[in-house]
Amino acid sequence: MAAPRTPAPLVSLCATVLLVGVTLAGCGGGKNDVAGKSPGARTAAGATPSASPGPAKGDDFGCLSPEQASTGSIVFKSAKGAPTGGFLTGSGTTGIVLAHQSDGNVCQWKDKAAELGKAGFRVLAVNSTTGDEEAEIEGAAATLRAGGAWKLLLMGASKGATATVAAGAHMPLKPDAVVSLSAPEQYGFMDALDAAGKLTAPVLYAAGDQDGTFTRAARELSAASVKAPEHRLVTVQGSAAHGVALLADPDTWKTVLAFLKKYRT
Repeated sequence: MAAPRTPAPLVSLCATVLLVGVTLAGCGGGKNDVAGKSPGARTAAGATPSASPGPAKGDDFGCLSPEQASTGSIVFKSAKGAPTGGFLTGSGTTGIVLAHQSDGNVCQWKDKAAELGKAGFRVLAVNSTTGDEEAEIEGAAATLRAGGAWKLLLMGASKGATATVAAGAHMPLKPDAVVSLSAPEQYGFMDALDAAGKLTAPVLYAAGDQDGTFTRAARELSAASVKAPEHRLVTVQGSAAHGVALLADPDTWKTVLAFLKKYRT
């Protein structure tokens, strides 16, 4: 007697459910952010949070040279005590915290971090993994202050820019200047538009004029920054570049660097 077979409709249904589950699993992504445009970005496709190891000193993050990882890859605590990885480089009494986009990691900032370090800044690029970007930025600022940075600047890209504006308005250790590259007005629980109205540090907002909603967001964030002694809007003409990729344009990078140097010690 032949063994009973699974009815064909049931097999088809199971296969369909499995296919849908796989499709949905691949659809994750940050709301209001875009796919990575930085060649240094590294994504963690297919990884699960529970399987991800905690931050470790000396981690190369997939992009640091052995020397950079040995001397600059650190673990610090966020404002809420969560261990957070980062790339520390440069020297001096002006510190800069760099916050990356949702589609990448600290590697998005590696090259600019090194360049800023050579320009006389003490730079800490955050590798965001805790789910609380504001607390990570605040912890990074405290780490730089503890290391002798008496002036503190914050710069973020896309999701990291939303976090940077929010942290700049809320954290007790007030920044001396803020740079926001392609920030969405809201991201998750973070509300940059509300924070912009409370920000008392000089701030520069930049976006490409062809970057859709991010172009409008830059204008609205700048207009909302009524308490900032300087709120500068930079719209890059003919550009759809997003976040860190904006700085690939020499003129834009020159403008941002001049703004940072204006508020250094």
